[in-house]
Amino acid sequence: MGEMIKMVVVLTILSVISGGGLKGLEEWAKPKIENNVMNQVKGPAIRQILKAADNDPVKDRFKIPDGDEERNIFVGVFDNKADTVVVEASASGYGDKVGLVVAINMAEENLRGVAVTTSKETPGLGARAKDDPSFAAQFTGKPISESFGVTADGGQISALSGATITSRAVCSGVNQAVETYNRLKPQMEEQIKGMGK
Repeated sequence: MGEMIKMVVVLTILSVISGGGLKGLEEWAKPKIENNVMNQVKGPAIRQILKAADNDPVKDRFKIPDGDEERNIFVGVFDNKADTVVVEASASGYGDKVGLVVAINMAEENLRGVAVTTSKETPGLGARAKDDPSFAAQFTGKPISESFGVTADGGQISALSGATITSRAVCSGVNQAVETYNRLKPQMEEQIKGMGK
């Protein structure tokens, strides 16, 4: 009986040490992982949809608390005015979550651009949402006062052939980003004051 108690105590101690070590490793790696995702996944997409910006929107970003999470907000400066923000969103697609970034022109209340950042959709079908510029171009210039949807559902966005579920996911993600923008707009306006002058 005494041997069993020793074994349980030793296993408990090893479990606590292992768990603490893994938590420490996670905390150490978290900023490095976030930095890599920013530079290799989100950054290129944001720079692409804001390619005419006078600044680097990936560097000019800030975080805003939104309930239990913090949201990254990226700022685009055009003609010395910080008038565009990029909001991240995601929605369930055919294979998994479809992650995207949505650029909103605050002065005109319309979309400046949309780009898919992450997707596990079917190659040659849903995966085209990330690679087909004509699909994303449909969103550019559209007012954010409208809800986005595919034409099959009465919306204004032509779905990718053979990838209606993915196309719906992108529309849903854009609607989610617009909802986030509308909810956090006062905090965004406060943060961008004085930028771009």
